[in-house]
Amino acid sequence: MPLIYAEMGRPQIIKKIGGNPEVRKHLTDLGFNVGGQVSVVSAVGKNLIVKVKESRVAVSEELAGKIFI
Repeated sequence: MPLIYAEMGRPQIIKKIGGNPEVRKHLTDLGFNVGGQVSVVSAVGKNLIVKVKESRVAVSEELAGKIFI
């Protein structure tokens, strides 16, 4: 299931990162790795604020759709 449908505040494990190689590298550089933990902190407009590796990162709805939990 894509990250955009995750329950807010509940830690999830990343199962897959989709998209083209540039998108996958960008998400990996932000700290999104398969097997890593991520949780949605809040939703602001069409963006999600997510906690990954003790940091908070804003990702667009489009990018969040490429992160599968």
